[in-house]
Amino acid sequence: MKRLILGFALLLSLSAARADEGMWLPCLIADRIDDMRAKGFRLSAEEIYSINQASMKDAVVLFNGGCTGELISPEGLLLTNHHCGYGAIQSHSTVEHDYLTNGFWARSRAEELPNERLWVRFLVRMEEVTDRLAAGETKEAICKEAEEGGRYRAAIEQMYYGNQQFLFVYEQFDDVRLVAAPPSAIGKFGGDTDNWMWPRHTGDFSLFRIYAGADNRPAKYSPDNVPYRPARFFPISTKGLAEGDFTMIYGFPGNTQQYVTADAVAYVVERSDPMKIDLRTRRLEIISAAQEADAATRIRYAAKHAAIANSWKKWQGELLGLQRLGTVEKRRAYEKRFAQWAAERPEYGHLLDSLHAAYLGAAEEYYRQELYNESVRAIELLSVASAMKQASDKMPDGFEARLAKFYRDYDPAIDRRIAKALLHGLEEYHPQPVPQAYRDEVERCGGIDAYVDHLFDASAFGSFEEAQALLRDTTALAAACAQEPVLKLAEWFPRKRIPRNLSNLPAIERWYRPYMKALREFDTDRAFYPDANLTLRVAYGAMSGYWYADAVYHRPLTTIDGIIAKDDPAIYDYNIPQRLRECYASKDYGQWGIPAADGSVTVPVCFLATNHTTGGNSGSPVINARGELVGINFDRTWRSTMSDLEFDPDICRNIAVDIRYVLFVIDRIGDASYLLDEMVLH
Repeated sequence: MKRLILGFALLLSLSAARADEGMWLPCLIADRIDDMRAKGFRLSAEEIYSINQASMKDAVVLFNGGCTGELISPEGLLLTNHHCGYGAIQSHSTVEHDYLTNGFWARSRAEELPNERLWVRFLVRMEEVTDRLAAGETKEAICKEAEEGGRYRAAIEQMYYGNQQFLFVYEQFDDVRLVAAPPSAIGKFGGDTDNWMWPRHTGDFSLFRIYAGADNRPAKYSPDNVPYRPARFFPISTKGLAEGDFTMIYGFPGNTQQYVTADAVAYVVERSDPMKIDLRTRRLEIISAAQEADAATRIRYAAKHAAIANSWKKWQGELLGLQRLGTVEKRRAYEKRFAQWAAERPEYGHLLDSLHAAYLGAAEEYYRQELYNESVRAIELLSVASAMKQASDKMPDGFEARLAKFYRDYDPAIDRRIAKALLHGLEEYHPQPVPQAYRDEVERCGGIDAYVDHLFDASAFGSFEEAQALLRDTTALAAACAQEPVLKLAEWFPRKRIPRNLSNLPAIERWYRPYMKALREFDTDRAFYPDANLTLRVAYGAMSGYWYADAVYHRPLTTIDGIIAKDDPAIYDYNIPQRLRECYASKDYGQWGIPAADGSVTVPVCFLATNHTTGGNSGSPVINARGELVGINFDRTWRSTMSDLEFDPDICRNIAVDIRYVLFVIDRIGDASYLLDEMVLH
């Protein structure tokens, strides 16, 4: 195995990139710089990533563990997506101060809003440690040394299923304050209807500011903290792009599976995605109906609805894309060729059979856990009951405050309706008879609906007042947890921690390490880049439209004219602010207007590019050939969502909000032009 690891490293630079596919490690970007420059990039590899001088990496952050953000001023001003900041915006919103609907614009530093448990991380450095681990050093020892007594956070991540190991060292800042957010009818324009779609007209951005101690080091929230002074921030281009112009994405993509076998793809297409789509559809229908009936519920459930719907719609596009491409059949044909090649190499000849057997042995239990997560574990009453049970053993600091926040956005009547829908779905999708104890209890109650009524009627945690009273009496809390019927439900469907992908189960993943080594020897013309794993990556391509269907070409730029065409005061997600209508009517665009095709003036809104992106790239800076910020990545087209498993260069496009629209909204809609004064505009 050690020989496989060391031999694998020699193959890193043998392949050229195919089209614009690829998510490249910044510390190795020098291997790609010639190709990038051939496609228009004008800067050096050192300006992208360096540990000896300030570079672009110092202007990019991991935003709260699931998105990316970028610094745009010397005073810690940070851009990310509206949907990445959505939870923070919602947490400050009430019916009286509805920042979701109306937007939020701090008029001074004193008005910037602190956010509990919101953090950002800068990558300090990354380095390969494969040889150090092979020589006997432990991950713990390497990370402890890199953390320098607690100053930094460190982690070792696998690349190519463990054929290489990289150390990532981060600096985390925990005082991150909300500065501005446009109204949801701009930041979330089109809602779930337009999500993942093109043409798109969403101003998906929000502004935060990082604060630090007087020494510019991380510090807990304090009124005495000062704006962070970054080593690097992005200048902003107001000139825009033309079709074919170079673009680069710098961010933290979360998860791809480019090298898995047909067994893995078939599991997604035939079992996992259809089940998850159906069960989330049931939840969303219940939540949407409740939101339409009540304004307060619309606000309280806004973030939940968005979180549920995002993956729900992505999975639909992924399923259609994989079916359209025939990915399962293509993988099987590829594996047939590999098997013929491997048959003459004893060290590789067994790999496909071993992988197939591993999938057969692990898929059923993994599917059950996915089903439980989408049904039983999606019942919010169970979530709070489980938290209360843990608190009965040891009360975490700040638990009561977090509990109050949970109940503020919780409606037991909605949760009850969802629980009924999901438990019906559980029985429909369960791969074998449900546990007998559960079946007996359901029959005793008179059916699933009556059983769910029993769960909620008999619960000790139906309201904050009930839960709060139990926190005052730990003996009573322990007794309540022992009798809590929803916790009994959880026992019948026990939770086992599973990785995000079936292929990352240890019993399966162990075979991918030698399989990846073998693939590199077998397919020498293929561009091999490490799968995304929420570590910093570079992707590059060009602004480009695409042929959506026969005789239908999707141009790569949308404008404010498309917003007005969709504007509908009767639909919440399309009811744009009156100020935006007035700007359009008077063509009051200021410096942000550009010539339209008909000779009039318009404002650019969103654009398409060929960069390879996935979840986690939300909020990533889109950078032009000169290293200037031209947009904020926020989505892929619906037909691109299968790119986590297969990248199709003809179809796959990322969607970005044009930075000129962001500046227009800040200036003309938010009347917050003072924010522009701290940016560098070119």
